[in-house]
Amino acid sequence: MPLNVPIVLTWLRIAVIPFFVALFYLPYEWLPTTTRDTIAALAFILAALTDWFDGWLARRWNQTSSFGAFLDPVADKLMVCTALLVLLDLNRVDVLIALVIIGREITISALREWMANIGAGRSVAVHWLGKFKTAAQMIAIPCLLYWQDLFGISTQWVGLVLIIVAAILTIWSMAYYLKRAWPAIRERGGIN
Repeated sequence: MPLNVPIVLTWLRIAVIPFFVALFYLPYEWLPTTTRDTIAALAFILAALTDWFDGWLARRWNQTSSFGAFLDPVADKLMVCTALLVLLDLNRVDVLIALVIIGREITISALREWMANIGAGRSVAVHWLGKFKTAAQMIAIPCLLYWQDLFGISTQWVGLVLIIVAAILTIWSMAYYLKRAWPAIRERGGIN
């Protein structure tokens, strides 16, 4: 396993997850709800920024690796799924939206792994739909975690609208990836 700054940033993103979850189990006397929500939103934003930064550094410093390419999306999915489960517990996101987003992440990850194993990984390469879905999700989640007005803007409303947009893009992008993979699935999977 290579150890470089981009991979360390990715590991740090994974290491933040227990801290993030622990925030929601601290007694109110130790950490009032508004403070907790602010820290959680900032932790998620920091994690999202390290996601962008570690990829940028890996490309800039020519430190890309197959391990980094594997670990980076795993860290992203763990952070997003953890945040969605916390939001679900707080009743700030609908169970159907959480299931759609988490289910898609599992499905597309498995599809990409299988397609890579049969030599057809390029057919499910990242597409602009997936990028827009990720952007909507990465803005919605901290808004839903923060759950307060910010500069007169309701982060609740912004977060709820964007998480619905993310869920729609989630379904659309999953359909796109499955359609792209279908010829290889039929050919290599023995489906007629």
